[in-house]
Amino acid sequence: MADDHTYLELSEEGGGAHKFYEVVREGTRVTVTYGRIGERGQTKVTDFATEQQARAAAAKKVNEKTRKGYAPAVRGQRVRRPVTRRPIVSNRSTADQAPVLWRFASGAAAFGIFVDENRCWVGNQHGDVYTLTHGGGVTGRFRLPDGVKCIVADDFWIYAGCDDGKVYDLSGKVPRVAYEISADVDIYWLDIDDATLGVSDRNGRITTIDHEDEFQWARDVEGDSAWMVRCDGDRVYHGHSRGVACYDAADGTPRWQTPVSGNVLFGWQEADSVYAGTGRGRVHRLNKADGAVTAVYACDAAVFSCATAPGGRYVFAGDNHSSVYCFDESGRRLWKLATGCGSAFSMQFLDDRLYIVTTDGTLACVDASEAAIRAAQEGTVPEPVDVKAAASLRPVEPSGALETTADTGDGVVVECYQEGGRLRVRVVSPGYDSTWHVQFPKGVRQAGARYLVDGVRPSGRGGFYRAHGDIKRLV
Repeated sequence: MADDHTYLELSEEGGGAHKFYEVVREGTRVTVTYGRIGERGQTKVTDFATEQQARAAAAKKVNEKTRKGYAPAVRGQRVRRPVTRRPIVSNRSTADQAPVLWRFASGAAAFGIFVDENRCWVGNQHGDVYTLTHGGGVTGRFRLPDGVKCIVADDFWIYAGCDDGKVYDLSGKVPRVAYEISADVDIYWLDIDDATLGVSDRNGRITTIDHEDEFQWARDVEGDSAWMVRCDGDRVYHGHSRGVACYDAADGTPRWQTPVSGNVLFGWQEADSVYAGTGRGRVHRLNKADGAVTAVYACDAAVFSCATAPGGRYVFAGDNHSSVYCFDESGRRLWKLATGCGSAFSMQFLDDRLYIVTTDGTLACVDASEAAIRAAQEGTVPEPVDVKAAASLRPVEPSGALETTADTGDGVVVECYQEGGRLRVRVVSPGYDSTWHVQFPKGVRQAGARYLVDGVRPSGRGGFYRAHGDIKRLV
C-alpha cells in the first residue's frame, strides 16, 4: 500500500482544462501519473536516496499543481471528454488521374494541412505532424498526444488542434499548449485570427477563446455537426447542418444566417467571401457583408473540402469519391480528376500547386498548372514520387520542461505574476508596455519566475503581446 497518495483534477467550467495528476509515494519511490481525465495517462517513476527526500519531492509536486488550480478529486467521477472522428467513407474515382507530383504517406487519415512559402504541414489521426519542403523532402516531425483535427496559421504562429482538447503551438522547437478547450465540447473544427480561437462542435455550437485561453462568448444554433469555422479580424463564420451564420468577433452578435443546400462539411475564406462545401455536392460562395450566395459550384458527390486560388479566381473542391475539381470564379467546371490516394479531407492551393491531405493519410502535391491539367485530360501524367521520412528522424513531443539560462543578451525578458487568481505574464525588458499581458504557454508558468523568449510582438488589435520562438527560464 502507498505511504502517500494524492489524486488531483483540473476541469475548468466553460474555459479549458480537463486533466488529472496523481502522485504516489512508496518508501523512497515517487510515481507521478498525468494526462486527460478518463485515460491511462503517462507515468514517471523517480527513486530517491531517503524517504525524507521522496516525501519532500512528492509534496513539492502536489503543491505546484494546487497552485495552478488542481483540486483533490475521486478518480472516475468525471468521464473522458467526448471525441468524434470524421467517418472515413471514401470511394474510388472513375475520373482521369490527376498529375500528382509527389505523395507522402503520413500513416493515418489526415485532416490537418497548412502550406506557405516555406513549407508544408500535415497532421493525422495518430497525432503525427510532419513538415515537408514544396519538393516533398521531409524536414521535421512532431508527435502530439492525440489525433490532429486541423492545422491553422496566425501570422507566423502555427497551431495544431487535437482530439485531446488542446491546441499546440508548433512555432518553436518544442510543442507547447497554447489553448485548452472545455471538456464538454466535442470539437469538430478550429480557426484562429490574431490569437482569438474559434471552436465549432458536434452540437452546432460556436465558441471563441481569447489570447489568455479564457472564454469569450458562445452561441447555440438550431443545427448541429458544425464542421466549419473561419475567423477574420471582424467576424466569425460558422457552418453547420442548417447553413452558414456570421457573428461579430468581439461579442458574438449575430450578423446574418443563410441556408445552403445540404449540411456544411468544410469551409474556406477569402477577403470578401466565405465558401461552404456541403453533403449535397455543392460549394456555395457567400458574401461576407450580408451572407448572400453569389455563386454555386456543382460537384458529383459530397464535398469534403474546398479551397481557392488568391482572390477566388479558381475554386477547388474534393469529394468523397477521391476526385478533385476546379471551377472558374463564376461556377463553370473546368476539370475533374482522380487523386489516386483517397478523398481530400483538406486542401490548399499555392503557386499552381494543389496540396491535399486524404482519407488514407497521404499528403499529395498536384500540379494544377494549365499545361499539366491539359496533359492529364489527354492521359499523360507524371509518375508520382513516393516520399519517405528518414528512419533517423525523431519525433519531437510536447514538454513542460525548459532549458535554463543566465544570459539575457539576446531576447526579451518576461515574468510570471499572480493577478486575481490567475497566473499572468508581462514584459519586463525596457521599451515595452508592462501593463499588457503576454500570450504565453500555461504549462510552463510559475509565479515569480522570469523567462527569456526570442521576441514578443504586439497583437494586431493591440492590448497584449504575443511571445514567439523558444522559451528559457532565467536563473
